[in-house]
Amino acid sequence: MQNKFEDLKTQAFLAIKVIKDSDELVALENKLLGRKNGELTNLMKSLKDLSADVKKTVGQLANEIKTEIEIGLDNKRRELRQAEWGTLIEKERLDITQPALPKKERGHFHPNTIIQKDLENLFISMGFMVLDGPELESDYYNFTALNIPETHPARDSQDTFYIKGHSNWLMRTHTSPMQVRAMQKYGVPLRTIVPGKCYRNEATDVRHEHTFYQMEGLVVDKGISFAHMKGVLEAVARHLYGQDTKVRLRPKFYPFVEPGVNGEVTCYLCKGSGCRLCKNTGWLEIFGAGLVHPSVLKEGNVDSKEYQGFAFGFGLTRLVMLKYGIDDIRLLESGNMKFLEQF
Repeated sequence: MQNKFEDLKTQAFLAIKVIKDSDELVALENKLLGRKNGELTNLMKSLKDLSADVKKTVGQLANEIKTEIEIGLDNKRRELRQAEWGTLIEKERLDITQPALPKKERGHFHPNTIIQKDLENLFISMGFMVLDGPELESDYYNFTALNIPETHPARDSQDTFYIKGHSNWLMRTHTSPMQVRAMQKYGVPLRTIVPGKCYRNEATDVRHEHTFYQMEGLVVDKGISFAHMKGVLEAVARHLYGQDTKVRLRPKFYPFVEPGVNGEVTCYLCKGSGCRLCKNTGWLEIFGAGLVHPSVLKEGNVDSKEYQGFAFGFGLTRLVMLKYGIDDIRLLESGNMKFLEQF
């Protein structure tokens, strides 16, 4: 009987030695020490058939072997757990001696977007909201609602892209249509800017492009005057070109404002003394503006006797060219990566 226990002990330790994972270890433990059909358990049940003296001796041996097997199983369990943790740690280990990883190329904003976002932040700080308008526009909002009737020469000078088969629809020639749309939707008082793409059927050269960007501005409230408009435009000019920048307003006709002005600022390059950039005038033309025409207020469902307003428009594309010294407008829509990577 003692030999059976010794043989079981030998076989058990041989089996424990070759165990590779926790599942195998659990299966072996059940096979050896299981309460119902464990091999050691069954042997110990047979002790009841032995005499008292032999039962005492063999029983003591059986308990010792059971303890040794349990210790062997526990040691193996600890060994497997350490191996598993070691593998996990190795997977998550950070090699601080590794050289720097290759730098991934990151995209960046287009120069048009850089200037647009800069101006948006400025106007938001002054209480303006930023609106977006449709690029496919109706003839009514693009022209008629802005006091530009069918016979007006401005329609010819803007070289419009009309939609074939839909004479009342066109690609907007400016962002000004949002003046009336904004008044109709939000009412007054109103302060808003509208940046976006515009389209004109022009022969392209270094200064002209069929696709370009503008930023429209509109303020409507009670008691609005020319002085309010000049104050806002001076704030924009100083933000763009420095606190010493001066603004000059000269009369100019625009159908949707009365009176209208052409806005110029002192050249940021020569500070007004004259250079190639400003054509030796000391001034740069950057915007058009004026007090909103009563007819436009009427189209926006606003009483011109109670409310007044001013509107202005920046050529965002022109601002970009001036800011970065770009001498060919076609580069901005070219998709040329060598050009764009400079910004």
